[in-house]
Amino acid sequence: MSDEYKFGIEEEYFLVDAESKSVAREMPHAFIEKLKSVTDGQVRGEMLQSQLEVATTPHVSIADARTELRFLRQTVANIAAEHNLAILAVGTHPTATWRSSVQTPADRYDIVMEDLQMIGQRNMLCGLHVHVELPDPDDRVDIMMRMLPYLPLFIALATSSPFWRARPTGLKGYRLAAYDELPRTGVPELFRKAEEFEAYIAALTKAGVIDDASYVWWALRPSLQHPTLELRAPDSCTLVDDSIAIAALYRSLAHRLVRNPLLNADMTAVGRAIVVENKWRAQRYGVNGTFASPDGSGAVTVAEQLEQVLAEVLPDAAELGCSSHVSRCRDIVGTGTSADAQIAVFEAHAKSGGSERALEAVNDWLASATLQ
Repeated sequence: MSDEYKFGIEEEYFLVDAESKSVAREMPHAFIEKLKSVTDGQVRGEMLQSQLEVATTPHVSIADARTELRFLRQTVANIAAEHNLAILAVGTHPTATWRSSVQTPADRYDIVMEDLQMIGQRNMLCGLHVHVELPDPDDRVDIMMRMLPYLPLFIALATSSPFWRARPTGLKGYRLAAYDELPRTGVPELFRKAEEFEAYIAALTKAGVIDDASYVWWALRPSLQHPTLELRAPDSCTLVDDSIAIAALYRSLAHRLVRNPLLNADMTAVGRAIVVENKWRAQRYGVNGTFASPDGSGAVTVAEQLEQVLAEVLPDAAELGCSSHVSRCRDIVGTGTSADAQIAVFEAHAKSGGSERALEAVNDWLASATLQ
């Protein structure tokens, strides 16, 4: 057991042609092998060859995590450039079409694709995953249940997927609308004890539905590979500092929930249903929307909910040494997310150059902002 609340960050990126910014259909073998060698295995391919994932080492310092994440992005970009490629940190690629996607050869991916069929091929989606190690890993299911009310806030803060197949979706975060086509996704079930989660996994594995708990793709889950509780809901953030702010907030909330075992302990089926509705509102409106209050008092803006959460967790953030990074969530709400920036770029260029040129401008902005 550790009281350090170690955390790690995983980010998924699209691999694109350096000039056109169109997704690469296939990942060069020499490219991924060099990345694995240079980063000691911290970069790997994803189920589709147009995507890859980076993973930081475990950290206790948020500043060190930021430094490493920037290093990983730049390293991937530098080696990609040797192959006339680039990367985009974004939930959905604005102009990609899933029909041309190519699966990465691997036994696990063969199993997943055989089960998911077309839904698997449509999975051209990139997310941000944050792992936090709790003092007692056996508490992960309880903390997962009590973390549920904050899931919509994380989704709103990270929205970066307003486009799909070269058209505006009308959503700030379309990625989860597509991702939730998969089984065992979305808001976790209302389990309160580790034994309940384990019984669920045992039932599915004995029935031959899944091989193990890693095939549960909820927005929040106990990790099978690590002694962590893994946040999986956010879109891949275009700006590094947005990823870091969300990671710092999640870590601070985990710390608060452990320290205060009564916080959200009264979570009910009604409360979970409100989380599901607020999740949709986060996807649709991002930081500009409102949530339904779990106490039935009416609507609350995302900004208001963030302030309520910060009032609760800033002492925890101070103890963990990440107050300024948690407070940056206010900047995200105030200036907008990647989705807001993409929409602004699109609208500015569509007036004079049309939709196609506007989408090209969005892709160019994403390539630049990914490395800021």
